[in-house]
Amino acid sequence: MEPANQPGMIAHQLQAVGYAILREALPASVIEQLHEDLQDDFAATPFGTGMFYGERTKRFGRLLRRSAATQCLVLHPVIQDVVGQILGPWCERVQLNTTQAISVHPGAPAQLPHRDQEMWQADFGEREYLVNVMWPLTSFRQSNGGTRIWPQSHGSHVKSKTADADFVSPELSPGSALLFLGSTLHGAGENASAQERRGIVIGYSLGWLKPYENPWLAYPPEIARTFPQELSELAGYIQHRPNLGNFEGQCPSILLGDYQGEPLGAVDALRPDQLQQARAFAHGRSG
Repeated sequence: MEPANQPGMIAHQLQAVGYAILREALPASVIEQLHEDLQDDFAATPFGTGMFYGERTKRFGRLLRRSAATQCLVLHPVIQDVVGQILGPWCERVQLNTTQAISVHPGAPAQLPHRDQEMWQADFGEREYLVNVMWPLTSFRQSNGGTRIWPQSHGSHVKSKTADADFVSPELSPGSALLFLGSTLHGAGENASAQERRGIVIGYSLGWLKPYENPWLAYPPEIARTFPQELSELAGYIQHRPNLGNFEGQCPSILLGDYQGEPLGAVDALRPDQLQQARAFAHGRSG
Protein backbone atom coordinates (compact mmCIF):
# COMPACT_ATOMS: atom_id res chain seq x y z
CA MET A 1 0.00 0.00 0.00
CA GLU A 2 1.23 3.50 -0.82
CA PRO A 3 2.34 5.51 2.26
CA ALA A 4 -0.23 8.01 3.55
CA ASN A 5 1.87 11.05 2.59
CA GLN A 6 2.38 9.95 -1.00
CA PRO A 7 0.60 11.80 -3.83
CA GLY A 8 -1.55 8.87 -4.93
CA MET A 9 -3.04 8.34 -1.49
CA ILE A 10 -3.60 12.04 -0.93
CA ALA A 11 -5.31 12.42 -4.32
CA HIS A 12 -7.46 9.35 -3.64
CA GLN A 13 -8.64 10.74 -0.30
CA LEU A 14 -9.40 14.13 -1.86
CA GLN A 15 -11.54 12.45 -4.50
CA ALA A 16 -13.23 10.20 -1.93
CA VAL A 17 -14.05 12.61 0.92
CA GLY A 18 -13.11 16.08 -0.36
CA TYR A 19 -10.16 16.75 1.95
CA ALA A 20 -6.87 15.23 3.07
CA ILE A 21 -4.13 15.97 5.59
CA LEU A 22 -0.44 15.94 4.76
CA ARG A 23 1.32 15.48 8.10
CA GLU A 24 4.82 16.93 8.64
CA ALA A 25 4.93 18.20 5.07
CA LEU A 26 7.62 20.77 5.89
CA PRO A 27 10.05 21.30 8.77
CA ALA A 28 8.61 23.52 11.48
CA SER A 29 11.63 25.83 10.98
CA VAL A 30 10.41 26.78 7.49
CA ILE A 31 6.99 27.74 8.86
CA GLU A 32 8.58 29.63 11.74
CA GLN A 33 10.68 31.68 9.30
CA LEU A 34 7.64 32.43 7.16
CA HIS A 35 5.63 33.43 10.23
CA GLU A 36 8.42 35.73 11.37
CA ASP A 37 8.63 37.34 7.92
CA LEU A 38 4.90 38.14 8.05
CA GLN A 39 4.71 39.55 11.58
CA ASP A 40 4.75 43.19 10.47
CA ASP A 41 2.10 42.51 7.82
CA PHE A 42 -0.21 40.87 10.34
CA ALA A 43 0.23 43.85 12.64
CA ALA A 44 -0.35 46.47 9.95
CA THR A 45 -3.25 44.89 8.08
CA PRO A 46 -6.73 46.17 9.06
CA PHE A 47 -9.59 43.87 9.90
CA GLY A 48 -11.89 42.91 7.07
CA THR A 49 -15.21 44.51 6.22
CA GLY A 50 -18.31 42.40 5.74
CA MET A 51 -19.75 39.20 7.13
CA PHE A 52 -17.90 36.86 4.77
CA TYR A 53 -14.31 38.10 5.10
CA GLY A 54 -14.94 38.70 8.79
CA GLU A 55 -14.65 41.84 10.86
CA ARG A 56 -12.48 40.05 13.42
CA THR A 57 -10.30 38.51 10.74
CA LYS A 58 -7.29 39.88 8.87
CA ARG A 59 -6.30 38.82 5.35
CA PHE A 60 -3.53 39.80 2.96
CA GLY A 61 -2.04 38.33 -0.21
CA ARG A 62 1.04 38.66 -2.43
CA LEU A 63 2.94 36.34 -0.12
CA LEU A 64 5.61 35.43 -2.66
CA ARG A 65 6.94 38.98 -2.48
CA ARG A 66 6.59 39.24 1.30
CA SER A 67 8.60 36.13 2.17
CA ALA A 68 10.87 33.90 0.09
CA ALA A 69 9.85 31.00 2.35
CA THR A 70 6.45 31.00 0.62
CA GLN A 71 8.08 29.28 -2.35
CA CYS A 72 8.55 26.13 -0.26
CA LEU A 73 4.79 25.95 0.23
CA VAL A 74 3.78 26.78 -3.34
CA LEU A 75 6.28 24.40 -4.98
CA HIS A 76 5.96 21.51 -2.49
CA PRO A 77 6.55 18.46 -4.73
CA VAL A 78 3.89 16.19 -3.20
CA ILE A 79 1.28 18.93 -3.42
CA GLN A 80 2.27 19.77 -6.99
CA ASP A 81 1.82 16.10 -7.90
CA VAL A 82 -1.57 15.89 -6.16
CA VAL A 83 -2.82 19.10 -7.79
CA GLY A 84 -1.76 17.77 -11.17
CA GLN A 85 -3.71 14.55 -10.62
CA ILE A 86 -6.86 16.40 -9.57
CA LEU A 87 -6.86 19.31 -12.02
CA GLY A 88 -4.72 17.95 -14.87
CA PRO A 89 -7.60 16.21 -16.70
CA TRP A 90 -9.37 19.57 -17.13
CA CYS A 91 -6.60 21.90 -18.29
CA GLU A 92 -3.26 22.03 -20.03
CA ARG A 93 -1.60 23.67 -17.06
CA VAL A 94 -2.42 24.70 -13.51
CA GLN A 95 -2.12 28.27 -12.22
CA LEU A 96 -1.67 29.85 -8.83
CA ASN A 97 -5.09 31.02 -7.67
CA THR A 98 -4.04 32.80 -4.49
CA THR A 99 -1.47 33.09 -1.73
CA GLN A 100 -3.22 34.54 1.29
CA ALA A 101 -2.43 34.89 4.99
CA ILE A 102 -5.36 34.76 7.41
CA SER A 103 -5.57 35.66 11.09
CA VAL A 104 -8.79 34.79 12.93
CA HIS A 105 -8.84 36.88 16.12
CA PRO A 106 -10.45 36.01 19.44
CA GLY A 107 -14.18 36.64 19.31
CA ALA A 108 -14.47 35.99 15.58
CA PRO A 109 -17.69 34.12 14.78
CA ALA A 110 -17.79 31.10 12.51
CA GLN A 111 -17.53 31.92 8.83
CA LEU A 112 -20.35 31.20 6.42
CA PRO A 113 -19.84 27.65 5.09
CA HIS A 114 -19.03 27.91 1.40
CA ARG A 115 -17.39 26.30 -1.61
CA ASP A 116 -14.56 28.36 -3.10
CA GLN A 117 -15.20 27.34 -6.69
CA GLU A 118 -18.63 28.98 -6.53
CA MET A 119 -16.80 32.21 -7.42
CA TRP A 120 -16.86 31.04 -11.04
CA GLN A 121 -20.55 30.02 -11.23
CA ALA A 122 -19.71 27.03 -13.39
CA ASP A 123 -21.18 23.57 -13.96
CA PHE A 124 -21.03 22.34 -10.37
CA GLY A 125 -20.39 18.66 -9.91
CA GLU A 126 -19.04 18.16 -13.43
CA ARG A 127 -15.34 18.80 -12.73
CA GLU A 128 -12.96 20.23 -10.16
CA TYR A 129 -11.75 23.79 -10.63
CA LEU A 130 -9.60 24.36 -7.58
CA VAL A 131 -7.44 22.73 -4.91
CA ASN A 132 -6.70 24.70 -1.73
CA VAL A 133 -3.94 24.00 0.76
CA MET A 134 -4.19 25.45 4.27
CA TRP A 135 -0.87 25.73 6.09
CA PRO A 136 -1.12 26.54 9.82
CA LEU A 137 1.22 29.18 11.21
CA THR A 138 -0.20 28.48 14.66
CA SER A 139 -1.89 25.31 15.85
CA PHE A 140 -5.41 24.76 14.50
CA ARG A 141 -8.06 23.51 16.93
CA GLN A 142 -11.83 23.63 16.91
CA SER A 143 -11.74 26.03 19.87
CA ASN A 144 -9.60 28.67 18.13
CA GLY A 145 -11.33 28.84 14.75
CA GLY A 146 -9.65 25.95 12.95
CA THR A 147 -10.96 25.26 9.45
CA ARG A 148 -14.22 23.33 9.42
CA ILE A 149 -14.74 20.77 6.66
CA TRP A 150 -17.92 18.95 5.61
CA PRO A 151 -16.77 15.50 4.40
CA GLN A 152 -18.22 14.22 1.14
CA SER A 153 -19.77 17.59 0.33
CA HIS A 154 -17.73 17.82 -2.88
CA GLY A 155 -18.14 16.87 -6.52
CA SER A 156 -21.54 15.40 -7.30
CA HIS A 157 -22.69 16.10 -3.72
CA VAL A 158 -22.62 19.89 -4.12
CA LYS A 159 -26.35 20.13 -4.70
CA SER A 160 -27.36 17.87 -1.83
CA LYS A 161 -24.82 18.23 1.00
CA THR A 162 -25.49 21.29 3.17
CA ALA A 163 -24.07 22.81 6.33
CA ASP A 164 -26.80 21.02 8.32
CA ALA A 165 -24.62 17.92 8.17
CA ASP A 166 -21.81 17.18 10.63
CA PHE A 167 -18.45 18.84 10.05
CA VAL A 168 -14.92 17.98 11.14
CA SER A 169 -12.33 20.45 12.44
CA PRO A 170 -8.93 18.78 11.97
CA GLU A 171 -6.27 19.55 14.57
CA LEU A 172 -3.13 20.69 12.78
CA SER A 173 0.34 21.82 13.83
CA PRO A 174 2.70 24.08 11.86
CA GLY A 175 4.43 21.99 9.20
CA SER A 176 1.32 19.98 8.32
CA ALA A 177 -1.10 20.92 5.56
CA LEU A 178 -4.84 20.56 5.01
CA LEU A 179 -5.84 20.03 1.38
CA PHE A 180 -9.43 20.41 0.21
CA LEU A 181 -11.19 20.71 -3.10
CA GLY A 182 -12.79 23.86 -4.43
CA SER A 183 -16.13 22.00 -4.34
CA THR A 184 -15.77 21.01 -0.67
CA LEU A 185 -17.98 22.86 1.81
CA HIS A 186 -15.82 24.54 4.44
CA GLY A 187 -15.32 27.67 6.54
CA ALA A 188 -13.32 29.11 9.42
CA GLY A 189 -14.67 28.17 12.82
CA GLU A 190 -15.50 30.41 15.75
CA ASN A 191 -12.45 31.55 17.70
CA ALA A 192 -13.53 31.08 21.29
CA SER A 193 -9.94 31.16 22.58
CA ALA A 194 -7.75 34.04 23.73
CA GLN A 195 -5.19 33.67 20.90
CA GLU A 196 -5.14 34.46 17.19
CA ARG A 197 -5.41 31.54 14.80
CA ARG A 198 -3.05 32.22 11.90
CA GLY A 199 -2.63 30.30 8.67
CA ILE A 200 -1.83 30.55 4.99
CA VAL A 201 -3.94 29.29 2.12
CA ILE A 202 -2.29 28.47 -1.20
CA GLY A 203 -4.78 27.87 -4.00
CA TYR A 204 -4.27 26.24 -7.39
CA SER A 205 -6.88 26.43 -10.16
CA LEU A 206 -7.43 25.45 -13.78
CA GLY A 207 -5.17 27.53 -15.98
CA TRP A 208 -7.98 28.88 -18.18
CA LEU A 209 -9.92 30.47 -15.31
CA LYS A 210 -9.63 34.03 -14.04
CA PRO A 211 -7.76 33.59 -10.74
CA TYR A 212 -8.89 34.97 -7.40
CA GLU A 213 -5.71 37.03 -7.00
CA ASN A 214 -4.64 39.02 -10.07
CA PRO A 215 -1.15 37.57 -10.64
CA TRP A 216 0.28 40.32 -12.84
CA LEU A 217 -0.60 43.01 -10.31
CA ALA A 218 0.55 40.89 -7.38
CA TYR A 219 3.78 39.94 -9.15
CA PRO A 220 4.69 42.40 -11.92
CA PRO A 221 7.59 41.47 -14.23
CA GLU A 222 10.28 43.06 -12.06
CA ILE A 223 9.20 40.72 -9.24
CA ALA A 224 8.38 37.64 -11.32
CA ARG A 225 11.75 37.63 -13.09
CA THR A 226 13.35 36.80 -9.72
CA PHE A 227 11.28 33.60 -9.48
CA PRO A 228 12.40 30.19 -10.72
CA GLN A 229 10.71 29.36 -14.03
CA GLU A 230 8.26 26.89 -12.46
CA LEU A 231 7.04 29.58 -10.10
CA SER A 232 6.78 32.36 -12.68
CA GLU A 233 4.69 30.03 -14.84
CA LEU A 234 2.35 29.29 -11.95
CA ALA A 235 2.08 33.06 -11.43
CA GLY A 236 0.75 33.55 -14.97
CA TYR A 237 3.85 34.18 -17.06
CA ILE A 238 3.06 31.51 -19.62
CA GLN A 239 0.22 31.00 -22.08
CA HIS A 240 -2.50 28.41 -21.70
CA ARG A 241 -3.18 27.07 -25.17
CA PRO A 242 -4.87 28.20 -27.28
CA ASN A 243 -3.39 31.70 -26.90
CA LEU A 244 -4.88 32.49 -23.47
CA GLY A 245 -3.00 35.02 -21.34
CA ASN A 246 -0.84 36.29 -24.20
CA PHE A 247 1.07 39.56 -24.40
CA GLU A 248 1.02 41.14 -27.87
CA GLY A 249 0.25 37.68 -29.26
CA GLN A 250 3.23 36.04 -27.57
CA CYS A 251 3.95 34.20 -24.32
CA PRO A 252 4.06 36.73 -21.44
CA SER A 253 7.33 35.16 -20.31
CA ILE A 254 8.92 37.52 -22.83
CA LEU A 255 8.47 40.24 -20.21
CA LEU A 256 10.86 38.39 -17.90
CA GLY A 257 13.75 38.65 -20.36
CA ASP A 258 15.34 41.57 -22.18
CA TYR A 259 12.20 42.82 -23.93
CA GLN A 260 12.48 46.61 -24.38
CA GLY A 261 9.01 47.43 -25.67
CA GLU A 262 9.65 46.86 -29.37
CA PRO A 263 6.73 45.77 -31.61
CA LEU A 264 6.10 42.02 -31.60
CA GLY A 265 4.59 39.64 -34.14
CA ALA A 266 1.89 37.29 -32.90
CA VAL A 267 2.93 33.63 -32.65
CA ASP A 268 0.45 30.74 -32.68
CA ALA A 269 0.11 28.82 -29.41
CA LEU A 270 -2.34 26.11 -30.42
CA ARG A 271 -3.30 22.78 -28.91
CA PRO A 272 -2.04 19.79 -30.91
CA ASP A 273 -5.54 19.06 -32.24
CA GLN A 274 -5.95 22.65 -33.39
CA LEU A 275 -2.53 22.65 -35.03
CA GLN A 276 -3.46 19.49 -36.89
CA GLN A 277 -6.73 21.08 -38.08
CA ALA A 278 -4.88 24.20 -39.22
CA ARG A 279 -2.35 22.15 -41.16
CA ALA A 280 -5.06 20.04 -42.77
CA PHE A 281 -6.97 23.17 -43.76
CA ALA A 282 -3.85 24.81 -45.21
CA HIS A 283 -2.99 21.63 -47.12
CA GLY A 284 -6.49 21.37 -48.58
CA ARG A 285 -6.47 25.01 -49.55
CA SER A 286 -3.21 24.66 -51.43
CA GLY A 287 -3.99 21.29 -52.96
